[in-house]
Amino acid sequence: MNQSEQAPYGIIERISPLVGRVLAPNPSAFSYTGTQTYLVGTEDLAVIDPGPDEEDHLNALIAAIAGRPVKAIMCTHTHRDHSPAAAPLASTLRVPIIGCAPLSIEDDGPRADAAFDTSYAPDQILGDGESVTGEGWTLKALATPGHTSNHLCFDLVEEQALFTGDHVMGWSTSVVSPPDGDMTDYMNSLALLMERKDVVYYPAHGPAVDRPQRLARGLLGHRKQREGQIIRELERGVTYIPDMVAKMYKGVDVRLHGAAGRSVLAHLLDLSRQGRVRQQGDHWALQA
Repeated sequence: MNQSEQAPYGIIERISPLVGRVLAPNPSAFSYTGTQTYLVGTEDLAVIDPGPDEEDHLNALIAAIAGRPVKAIMCTHTHRDHSPAAAPLASTLRVPIIGCAPLSIEDDGPRADAAFDTSYAPDQILGDGESVTGEGWTLKALATPGHTSNHLCFDLVEEQALFTGDHVMGWSTSVVSPPDGDMTDYMNSLALLMERKDVVYYPAHGPAVDRPQRLARGLLGHRKQREGQIIRELERGVTYIPDMVAKMYKGVDVRLHGAAGRSVLAHLLDLSRQGRVRQQGDHWALQA
């Protein structure tokens, strides 16, 4: 059964005693079947990643809230498939927007994810370790930069569940696209997750992850493999990113090669910080 069948658009699905999920109707190559908005709590609620500002989705969220008090609307980061619905929902419900810091960066490179939401204006920014609480639930912010510099995950303490936004997704690897996406930060944030005792991840895209440490380890291993591929290409004298992509991503739709190049660039910048490679104009070389 695919994700859209498990969670039909516009209908709340109860996935744990404290967590409900509403799937936004914004499927795409980067959002899978759509953005999953989570409602945490039973008597009063927090809304996590309200999603796109689309009338059908906003109406579905209002119906799922069903008149219950909402303590906070919380955003993991400010890409346009995550945060634009925060403002109209907050205005309708007269509740605060609490979560990640605002961030808007112009990036003219080829993307495989959404652009930044310039309208996002939180009433309160959560720092690492700070919490929002309600009746029977606690959501603690965990700083996980990498996909974006302002990315937060939210730890539902009572269920040892982590809402991972786009840091860890249930269907694909996360996009790390400079200038704001940072591979060094992303890999450090994955390592941080491996040290935790979460029992489930609830990503913004894709199914819940019930073996979270195993997935985090696998994602970190995947990035290490890509790093090794880049080093080997440099050793063979392949120094230009599009040429690396053509060799490293054989079989991948060429329309995605531009976005793949952003990932390669993120790895090269990370390797440069390690002192292993250096940039020479549009080309790269191993550090002598």
